[in-house]
Amino acid sequence: MSYKKIIPYINAESEIPANVLNLAKSYSYGGADELFIYNYSKDEKSREEFLSLAKELSKEIDIPFIIGCYIKRLEDVKKAIYTGAASVMIKYTLLENKSLLKEASERFGTEKIMVELDMMECMDLDTEDMSLTLSENQVGTVMLKHMAFSASIKEKIENSLIKVIIRDSLIRNDIGCLITLSNVTGVSTNFFENKDIMKAKHALKEDGVEVNTFESKLSFAEFKLDSNGLIPVIVQDYRSDEVLMLAYMNEEAYNKTVAGGRMTYYSRSRSKLWLKGETSGHYQYVKELVLDCDNDTILAKVLQIGPACHTGEQTCFHKELVKKEYNSSDPFHVFNDVYQIIMDRKVNPKEGSYTNYLFDKGIDKILKKCGEEATEITIAAKNPGADELRYEIADYLYHLMVLMAECGLDWNDITTELAHRK
Repeated sequence: MSYKKIIPYINAESEIPANVLNLAKSYSYGGADELFIYNYSKDEKSREEFLSLAKELSKEIDIPFIIGCYIKRLEDVKKAIYTGAASVMIKYTLLENKSLLKEASERFGTEKIMVELDMMECMDLDTEDMSLTLSENQVGTVMLKHMAFSASIKEKIENSLIKVIIRDSLIRNDIGCLITLSNVTGVSTNFFENKDIMKAKHALKEDGVEVNTFESKLSFAEFKLDSNGLIPVIVQDYRSDEVLMLAYMNEEAYNKTVAGGRMTYYSRSRSKLWLKGETSGHYQYVKELVLDCDNDTILAKVLQIGPACHTGEQTCFHKELVKKEYNSSDPFHVFNDVYQIIMDRKVNPKEGSYTNYLFDKGIDKILKKCGEEATEITIAAKNPGADELRYEIADYLYHLMVLMAECGLDWNDITTELAHRK
C-alpha cells in the first residue's frame, strides 16, 4: 500500500557523529518512515568522514535513509550508495555536470537518484523546464526546499512529471496541507526532534491521510482471555528470534501498544499498566504482533533496547534447567557463530591457530586463499556428487569470513545489503 511519509532530516555538517547517530536512532524508534541525512561539504576529508558516519548509521537503524552529499562524478554516487543508503540526494546547484543524473539513474536505478532544489537558489530557473530536464534525466524524486506555497506553485507540484518531497521546517506551514498534495510522497522536516511522530501520524490519519501506522486486523474482543481479562504475550527479538520475556496485556495495554508502537503491558502484581522501559530506558519497539491459532496468545517481535530482564540479563530466560548438546543448523546462527570465533582470534590471538596465521600474513595472503578456494569450488562442481562441492564451499565461506573480519565487515552488513536488493 502506498502511504505518505514523514522524513526527518539531519544536518551532519560540523556535527558530532555520536549526536547524529543518537538523533537518527530516536527518529527511527519513534515512527519516522525514512531519514534524510546530509553534508554537502566539498572538502574531501569531511566527505570521507561523512560517508563513514553513514555506514555506521546503516548498522544502527532499520528504516531507509537518504544520503545527501557533494557529487562530482559517478564514483561519488557509488560511494554514497555503498554506505547502505536507500538513495542519494544530489544538490542541483552544486552539480557541475547535469548529464551525470541520467548516467547515475541508468547505473543504479531511477529510485536511487534524487535531486534537491533550493528554490531560493533556483529563482531564475523556469520551474517547468527544470521539471522536464529532471524527468528526461530519469531522476526519480525531487526534494523542494524553501517553497513559497502559492496556488500556482501547488498546481505545478501536483502536475510535476516526477515525485516530490517537500522539505519544510513546519514553522509557517501545516504538514497536513503539504503532505496531501497529490504528487507529494512525503514531507522532510526537523520539526519532530523530541516530539511524538506517531501522535502526528494518528492526527493525519483521522483527517483521512494514508500514513504508515500500526493497525490491528482483529479487535481485542476477538481474543480469548483468562478470567482476569488478560492475554499472555511472548516477546521475541525480531532480528535473532531470541525469546526475551513473557508478559500480559489487557485491552487498554494492547490499544496503547498498537497506537504508540512501544510495548505496554498490564502488571498483575501491581494491578496497573506499565510501559516497558519507562524507568530503565530499555524500551521495546514493536515490529510485528501475531496471534496464535487459538486466539489466546500473542507473539510480539520487537526491537529491544538494552537488556530485556530486570536482572540485567539480555533475556528473562537465562536459568538453565536441562540441556542436551546439539548442533544448530540455522544458517544465520551458524555463520554468525563461526564469524564470532574468527573475530575472537583476531582480538585474542591463539598460538598455532590457522586463522591467526592468515591475519598475520595479511590481506594479500587472505585474498590468495579466497582465490584458491574459489578455484577448488569450480573443480568440485565438475565432479559427480555434491559431497566434495559441499566441503569446498564450506572452506571458501570460512576464508571469506576471514576476509570480512580483516576488512571490517560482518554478516549484518552483508544481509542488510542483500535486503536492499530484494
